[in-house]
Amino acid sequence: MSFIRPEAAAALSRWAEALAGVALLALALGWLILGRGILPYVGAALAPLALAVIWLGVQRGRFRVGDGGPGTVQVAEGEIAYFGPLTGGVRRLRGLRAVILDPTAHPPSWVLQAAGEDDLSIPLDADGAEALFDAFAVLPGLKTGHMLRALETRPDHPVVIWHEPPARLH
Repeated sequence: MSFIRPEAAAALSRWAEALAGVALLALALGWLILGRGILPYVGAALAPLALAVIWLGVQRGRFRVGDGGPGTVQVAEGEIAYFGPLTGGVRRLRGLRAVILDPTAHPPSWVLQAAGEDDLSIPLDADGAEALFDAFAVLPGLKTGHMLRALETRPDHPVVIWHEPPARLH
């Protein structure tokens, strides 16, 4: 028997990293203000780390839109794999040409485009889809703020989140 409603548990899970950062910041400030000996110094050193954990946790929390959707996502060694009930595939991060958010799809999905490959659609709420945040973060020139705003506003058309930078002239 659970004492936490499923909605509350989902919210806590979505914002877990940010909440851990808040707890770490409270500990750091407690040591900074009330500590004796070396603890105030440790608290002063820990506070910036706690702020970074909060910032990253908020970014990841904004990226998570739910779970329990169709399929499973795995990210490992520079590859994104999606195993869905009807479709699936693997794309190398280095081979991507574009990442598109398609809120008009059913269910709303990430669309990964790669040269010579069919588009790979990954539902936003597929199990493990939160790992895409870190995968997308390594794409050169990706604007995280743009991606998170598009996720939150859910426009009525597909949005290009990232595209491959043009080749440089030597």
